[in-house]
Amino acid sequence: MAVTCHEIIEKCFPNIDKEFFNYICGVLEDGTEDFESADDLYEALGTMLTQVAEEKEDGEIREICDRLFHVMKDGCDVPNDKVKILDAPVHIGDLVAAETNGDKEEDENSIWIAKRDKSSKVDPKKLEKAEAKLRDKQGKRGKDYVYKTNSISLQNEASASQQSNRKFDKMESAGTNKSYDIRIENFDISFGEKTLLKSANLILSYGRRYGLVGRNGIGKTTLLRMINSRSLRIPSHITVLHVEQEVVGDDTKAIESVLECDLQRTKLLQEEKEITTEMNSGCTDPNLNNRLSEVYQQLEAMEADKAPAKAAMILAGLGFSTSMQKQCTRPDLLLLDEPTNMLDMKAIIWLEDYLQTWSSTLLVVSHDREFLNIVATDIFHLNAQVLDLYKGDYEAFIKTRTERLKNQKREYDAQKQYRDHIQVFIDRFRYNANRASQVQSKLKLLEKLPELKPPEKDSDVVIRFPEVEKLSPPILQLDEMSFHYNKDRPIFSDVSLNANMESRICIVGENGAGKTTLLKILLGDLQPVSGLRHGHRGLRIGYFSQHHVDQLEMNLNSVEMLAAKFPGKTTEEYRAQLGSFGVSGDLALRPVASLSGGQKSRVAFSQMCMANPNFFILDEPTNHLDMETIEALGKALYKFKGGVILVSHDARLIRMICKELWICRNQNVESLEGGIDQYRKIVEEELAAQK
Repeated sequence: MAVTCHEIIEKCFPNIDKEFFNYICGVLEDGTEDFESADDLYEALGTMLTQVAEEKEDGEIREICDRLFHVMKDGCDVPNDKVKILDAPVHIGDLVAAETNGDKEEDENSIWIAKRDKSSKVDPKKLEKAEAKLRDKQGKRGKDYVYKTNSISLQNEASASQQSNRKFDKMESAGTNKSYDIRIENFDISFGEKTLLKSANLILSYGRRYGLVGRNGIGKTTLLRMINSRSLRIPSHITVLHVEQEVVGDDTKAIESVLECDLQRTKLLQEEKEITTEMNSGCTDPNLNNRLSEVYQQLEAMEADKAPAKAAMILAGLGFSTSMQKQCTRPDLLLLDEPTNMLDMKAIIWLEDYLQTWSSTLLVVSHDREFLNIVATDIFHLNAQVLDLYKGDYEAFIKTRTERLKNQKREYDAQKQYRDHIQVFIDRFRYNANRASQVQSKLKLLEKLPELKPPEKDSDVVIRFPEVEKLSPPILQLDEMSFHYNKDRPIFSDVSLNANMESRICIVGENGAGKTTLLKILLGDLQPVSGLRHGHRGLRIGYFSQHHVDQLEMNLNSVEMLAAKFPGKTTEEYRAQLGSFGVSGDLALRPVASLSGGQKSRVAFSQMCMANPNFFILDEPTNHLDMETIEALGKALYKFKGGVILVSHDARLIRMICKELWICRNQNVESLEGGIDQYRKIVEEELAAQK
């Protein structure tokens, strides 16, 4: 009989807490396609498993992760006598790199440092010296020069050029630049042959929190990577931390920062330390001994010994690897790229509160407008190769930008009217000898006027879902459904739900509460242990998973990918399908790998709809989408004639379309009146009670 991951965990950790067991099983269940090696699995769960069983050595934990990985991938366990436990992990890639490039500093393998392009043959130190000599020569000649470098960030095709600043260079050389403000002026960024930013300026004042917004695919992520790799120059004394997904720690270790959020536990531990210090110094006060006993009792009652494991679980859910949890990470400049992706409501609120106390500089790319309203003090808008700065949060940005566009339109109309008036005079009297001098004067006047440019306006994002036929209810039902992976740890008990063609339902709940499991039961991918799932015989479900984008054929272009998945149609039909989701023109002919996250999501939506579904089940569909596309998605779902069930924490999207809210908790699914705002209030009250 084939062994399961659940059985391995139960056998290796017989005293594991139920909460941790369910969480770990959920990660293993949902992570089949996320983990490419046992090392990946160890990075995700290693710290937590170590905390669960402190008596186990690191090598034993790695062996267990190796066994779990083989069961996930191959369906069979690795015999213990076949597992070789090493004194330390060996990474073949590191050995190859070491053999190729010689000895390297440990920092090269740091998770906080952007990986260098392994194909590069240029010695960075020699390159830096050569550029310094060039700057000295150009400075002596009294001429400006352009600092150019190929990107050494993760985007191998990206490059940056930046106008030199003599004052900056002189201060850097002398080591007199002590300011923590950042001025990146007059720079260009290109990706291949495409110019993303031209003659742009990015001025960051220390202590401010900047949001960076703009359409998908115009260079937001590339800009962050260029700053992090220092392809764009910033003062050498400024430390930078770039987190491309979830949240970060502070000036203590990341895991300690989470533990410190439990104020009661922190207070008791501090009191224990103080009492112990007094007693060790010779104090014989009997009250100290009594109080110490009370402190121990309170710590035991709150299971303080399990707090590190719970903190590790929280951090793992927020995207921290084992090594990241041990880092001290209070940088001068923090760069965050879509930090709220995959977070539940509780984690988002925690992150919002945490970042509002961030004392250094923050630059964050986010599609979550409520998150930006709470966190951001300023907004950078990237549009038409230019960065524009707006004071205030996202709502203030929208208001100011709308007014600015109106003013630009009025100015454009006035200038055009003035030009047209002059042109009418010229055309009327062009061949009139008596008016020749006046015509010439008007012509010269036109030539002196500045170039007339209409105000830049973003093209509208359009998403169109297919028309569907009405089905008679019942459409999709769960009747007294119960489900578990292990009979001693039920996930759902006696759940009854109903969805029809008019349903607009959002499922919420903490990560690990069973949202993805519930979706799989609704899809029919998992069968209830007891009870029934009923689906209409005409039901065609379109499923968009959290990892849908990663499952696209990256080496093909979008047209080729649809043709491979759904053969038999013409190129025009495939292009029309892609065009209904905003993937048109040259975009449809570019390799999928070269598209931005939001563009890939649109391709995934297009692929999902090729089978003409009449019911959507969407798992975090807004991840990687820009705000304009989220708005378009909301409008399209509102107009869709079929049913919709989605998992999302994007409050604006939920308000736009959802009529019902289902909460997964306590082995049940509860319907909540009051919508997403009421749910957020409940979560905030729970967090306040924990403090």
